[in-house]
Amino acid sequence: MSLLWLLGCATGPSIPGLELASLGGVPEFTLVDQTQTTVTRQTLAGQTWIADFMFTSCPDICPTLSARMSSVAAKYEEVETLKFLSFSVDPGTDTPAKLADYGARFGAKHPTWRFLTGDTAEMRRVVVDGFKLLMERSPATATQPETVLHGSRFLLVDKLGQIRAYPDPKTPGEIEAYLDLLLAAGG
Repeated sequence: MSLLWLLGCATGPSIPGLELASLGGVPEFTLVDQTQTTVTRQTLAGQTWIADFMFTSCPDICPTLSARMSSVAAKYEEVETLKFLSFSVDPGTDTPAKLADYGARFGAKHPTWRFLTGDTAEMRRVVVDGFKLLMERSPATATQPETVLHGSRFLLVDKLGQIRAYPDPKTPGEIEAYLDLLLAAGG
């Protein structure tokens, strides 16, 4: 009987060969959430967290990513030290009020699941320079409106503020398998 089973956390299928890595530290940041509360790297100290990257007017992948995050959050709702973060890649548009409305569509429970925004330069520094993920405006064309190109992978961070994995939400069970590994290792 595993520790995760005893804690009621074993929710995802095991994926053979999956390992946690040490992929660098989380950058310093100062952002606000959907309730206009300031959130920093220090706010999350001592907590394991998983993040995705989205924008509220996204017509494509963002609702799918948010639905996936909602599913994972529901499976792990009993793990008090696990937090969920959604970083806006369109901070010029995504106000805290818009993020609150968007989060409500997916059943986000604050403060367990926070939607973060800030000024564009800070978001770019955090997402691109810190997390090493894509965040780029794509101009409108004759057939498509302006959009924001961004990474679709999630980001898993341990309680020491170290990036441990970039799980693929399209791979069944991968997020849960990484979470189970990290939680079994103490977060």
